[in-house]
Amino acid sequence: MPIGRTATGGRLYGRMLALAGLVLVADQLTKLWAVSVLSDGERITVIPQVIQFRLLFNPGAAFSIGVGATWVFTLIAAGAVAGILYTGRRLRSRAWAVVLGALLGGAFSHLLDRLFRPPGFARGHVVDFIDYGGLFVGNVADIALTVSCVVLVLLTLRGIPLDGAGAAERPRT
Repeated sequence: MPIGRTATGGRLYGRMLALAGLVLVADQLTKLWAVSVLSDGERITVIPQVIQFRLLFNPGAAFSIGVGATWVFTLIAAGAVAGILYTGRRLRSRAWAVVLGALLGGAFSHLLDRLFRPPGFARGHVVDFIDYGGLFVGNVADIALTVSCVVLVLLTLRGIPLDGAGAAERPRT
């Protein structure tokens, strides 16, 4: 075990990686499904007026921002993956392990899209297929990223540290 790592920290890092793997696999498998089923412009209504499946290839970020700067989003995703892997080494909180695992899985899945999907290496477009009532179209990784960002803010507002410091003094809720 590396110096400075505890058994608990190592287990939490492993759990973070496992959750990231689950998010990555779920996202990539659903994208594979979407590309194979929805590629002919087909739309599938899930909840009328609320959720529909339709295939889009997004070169930009959320809401198709920055469509001409795909390579920038590739660098951002790579930086996020590296940053989460580095930061996760200090984990001593289960809640933070979940947050970082979901963030890592979503960021890594988007990074794979950017690196290996058309139109080319580091310029690939992210597969989006969940249409939220015409407001925006996303994917499973986007759900993981959004939910984990909300929980990250809540953990921060509640003062719950990444390293679990002070956890013994805090009452459990």
